[in-house]
Amino acid sequence: MHPTNDPKLTSFIDVDSESHFPIQNLPYGVCRTKSGGEIFICTAIGDYVVNLKELEADGVFDGPELDGKQVFNERSLNKFMGLSHKAWAEARATISNLLDEDESALRDNKALRKAVLTPMGDVEMMLPVQIGDYTDFYSSKQHATNVGTMFRGPENALKPNWKHLPVGYHGRASSIVVSGTDLHRPQGQTKPNEDEDPVFGPSKLLDFELEVGFLAGQGNALGDRISVKNAHEHIFGLMLVNDWSARDIQKWEYVPLGPFLAKNWATSVSPWIVTLDAMEPFKTDGPDQDPQPLPYLQTNDGWYDIELEVYLQGKEMDEPHRICRSNYKNLYWSMNQQLAHQTVTGCNVRPGDLYASGTISGDTEDSYGSMLELSWKGEKPLEFPNGEERTFIEDGDTITMTGYGQADGYRIGFGEVSGHILPAKALDG
Repeated sequence: MHPTNDPKLTSFIDVDSESHFPIQNLPYGVCRTKSGGEIFICTAIGDYVVNLKELEADGVFDGPELDGKQVFNERSLNKFMGLSHKAWAEARATISNLLDEDESALRDNKALRKAVLTPMGDVEMMLPVQIGDYTDFYSSKQHATNVGTMFRGPENALKPNWKHLPVGYHGRASSIVVSGTDLHRPQGQTKPNEDEDPVFGPSKLLDFELEVGFLAGQGNALGDRISVKNAHEHIFGLMLVNDWSARDIQKWEYVPLGPFLAKNWATSVSPWIVTLDAMEPFKTDGPDQDPQPLPYLQTNDGWYDIELEVYLQGKEMDEPHRICRSNYKNLYWSMNQQLAHQTVTGCNVRPGDLYASGTISGDTEDSYGSMLELSWKGEKPLEFPNGEERTFIEDGDTITMTGYGQADGYRIGFGEVSGHILPAKALDG
């Protein structure tokens, strides 16, 4: 175990045992004070954010990998993410040491503490990276089986290629938004009846998709590939992803090329990036893959035990209600396999590229990671304590996802990703 993962580590900042941000986590984000201050790169400890730009200016990052590089004097994490894993580890070790209860350099320096520590409630979290490219995979066997069963029957649920490669598509990076961003219901063409012409209007089958994404760090040159054995060195960290979906628009448009307008209107992500080093204690074995993948995909690395939950709150509901509980380890294809497959053609990856897992569904009905599955195409409405029902998402609903790895005495969490659905905008003309 790396020293920064030691469960005995304690910070001089009080951290609740159920906090997502103990000293063993140290995720990365970007924020600014709600009073209108400048944007700065930060980490989290308990209920505080730590200003890494100020720490860098104070000269604390003086190790061989970071000294003089000025990676935290930026408005996004891309420059830092483009460095090596050695640099990431050095920064993590430096921050961990500064926040340790036995280290006096920050603990006893009142002026520096005032400059670098800000209550989380006083800041606004920003999109932490400039995302150049976005790939969404389809890597949960149970989800693919459920959807395939609905539309093709159980005998043809999985397409012939599904167990041989990580299926994915290229999404739209420009519409990726940070948690808390309100979203208008999308509009488009749908075909309610097979024997009638398509119609235009607001989507009636609006859905969420419970996903976890990984962000690329140091990339590869065009024509080279990233091997499955080295993939972890190119993955900076993880974030929660809600890849919103308009199911009725998707059903009409996806043949023959796949999703387009049904998914290009919004993808919500959590503001905190949890590093793979922080997730090390939660590594777990992957599933038995049968048939055995081709050699370039063979690995048992890249799966993590991360509890995932989804909550829905309607405008007439007093509180959010949990509608799904799943786990990241339910994926059939790991992030290492996904990255190796993405680059096997020689496709070049750049720092900040986002790769989402695809909807993560488990084996039980309450672990299904989308409304499409939870309500089984709308045939089994979800019932709520106030008497309301849902088959798909309605205007005024807020969807919130959260996730964490639970260790002995502490948890490594992602915070949350939430989005509130507003009515469709009126079209001009």
